[in-house]
Amino acid sequence: MSGPSPGLESTSIDAAPSRPAQPHVGVANLANGLTVARLLMVPLFAALLAAAGNEHPNLRLTATAVFVVASLTDRVDGEIARRRAIITDFGKIADPIADKALTGAALIALSAIGDLAWWVTVVILAREIGVTMLRFWVIRRGVIAASRGGKVKTVVQAVAIGLYLLPINAFWGSVRWWLMGVALIVTLATGLDYVARAVKLRRRTNTR
Repeated sequence: MSGPSPGLESTSIDAAPSRPAQPHVGVANLANGLTVARLLMVPLFAALLAAAGNEHPNLRLTATAVFVVASLTDRVDGEIARRRAIITDFGKIADPIADKALTGAALIALSAIGDLAWWVTVVILAREIGVTMLRFWVIRRGVIAASRGGKVKTVVQAVAIGLYLLPINAFWGSVRWWLMGVALIVTLATGLDYVARAVKLRRRTNTR
């Protein structure tokens, strides 16, 4: 009887050992719990701010505190997910939704009570919705990761909104106006950067 053919023998020797399966990460974990908590804080924050208006400073401070806590969970849940290797598909979807819901609720509520011009709210929300649509536009070709500018944008927006939420005097009112202007500039600049990166990604994948 003849021995095994050289081809079959070579295949058995050169075959790479199978990698161990990655451990399954359940949806119910601390990082996702913080994300869900942030989502739940959005209607509470909006209700408090709507009830406070410009007439109840104590309620306004409470709404500001809820906004600050919710904003901090955005930082914490990402750190926990990375350090504990518990990143899930649910977290990837729910985290940006929670961020945009919190920012959108704050901007819309501030405009509704007359503290922030509506055009500012429209510009920022249009950028956020546009970037989300860009991500879906290229999702089959790759992922547009959050840039450093995008992270700076998030921080500047949060600080500017936080100052607008506080019942503060004329001096700080001027500071928050300038800071919101910076937030607008960074928001538009990073939005254009995302457009350029999305177009580049599609062109690169189309040429392969």
